[in-house]
Amino acid sequence: MKRELLQLSIAYVGLLGLVALTTGSAFVGLGPFNVVLNLGIAVAKAALVYWFFMELRRADGLVHLAALSVIFWLLVLLGAHAAAWLTRMPLSVP
Repeated sequence: MKRELLQLSIAYVGLLGLVALTTGSAFVGLGPFNVVLNLGIAVAKAALVYWFFMELRRADGLVHLAALSVIFWLLVLLGAHAAAWLTRMPLSVP
């Protein structure tokens, strides 16, 4: 019980650190790299929540398969959205 509380506390402090990093990156002018940085931080936060707070580390194989399918379909939807956005013609203003 004590070890689990320590692990959750470390994960919580890690999440707070990532939130502080996200907030700090808003004040740094990184240009287009800022989006990439913030998406990477968001993925790290989601991974911490999945692994520690949703206890994915103790789950059986079927739950791992469900989590991987969620990630797969999210990537499919993001890819379809990016393809639709990148192939649109710019509208000309009359």
